[in-house]
Amino acid sequence: MPVSWSQAALLFAAGVIGGLTGSIAGLASVATYPALLLAGLPPVAANVTNTVALVANGVGSVWGSRPELAGQGALLKRTLPFAAVGGVTGAVLLLSTPAEGFEKLVPVLLGFASLAILLPVRPRRDGTSSPRRRTVTLVLQGAAVFAICIYGGYFGAAAGVLLLALFLRLGGETLAHANAAKNVVLGAANGVAALIFAVVAPVAWPAVLALGTGCLLGSRLGPVVVRHAPDKPLRVAIGVAGVVLAVKLGFDAYG
Repeated sequence: MPVSWSQAALLFAAGVIGGLTGSIAGLASVATYPALLLAGLPPVAANVTNTVALVANGVGSVWGSRPELAGQGALLKRTLPFAAVGGVTGAVLLLSTPAEGFEKLVPVLLGFASLAILLPVRPRRDGTSSPRRRTVTLVLQGAAVFAICIYGGYFGAAAGVLLLALFLRLGGETLAHANAAKNVVLGAANGVAALIFAVVAPVAWPAVLALGTGCLLGSRLGPVVVRHAPDKPLRVAIGVAGVVLAVKLGFDAYG
């Protein structure tokens, strides 16, 4: 599908906004997906095009998050395989099943994640859990990442908020550290889903170019904002924005 100059400008601006909100709060698709619909893409084509364009969001956000990723290697090694398999599973589901029923879960998932971000985080106490309890916790964490990344590969909107809420629930780290881990894991899930869509799905490549360029710029700046902004006010802002979006999506899905 060709893209006019006005549509390209719209998509680039949406990409910058999506890159910022995605790398900060995991809400990139809130800006990018509607912009693709406004540019004239049908829903399925907009969804897969959005996923491919957001690969640039993952590159920029991980690039900007490098200082906060120090010391998180063990966590990422545990969770990235679950993220990759989840992203593939979600992409296959999108290409083989109707989306209507699954999309109705979006407001519920987003509302739950946003409330989890708003709740205070108790510091993690290392060395106090039994080996069995630590094993169970690791299995549950992997299962949670897998489930969220299935959703991310399928539709994507608010998957980053769910991951951010999960990593904050692990405790003991700042919002910037949780956000950095989220950027890597979400980027992996999105990347493997994008590979599948690039081969077998109706991707609008001119739209990917315009949207992805904006995403790369915006996502590179987002971690810098998180690094220097006060932790608690930013967390509240993310949580409130997520709740408001969940209410809107709820009206859209069930109204």
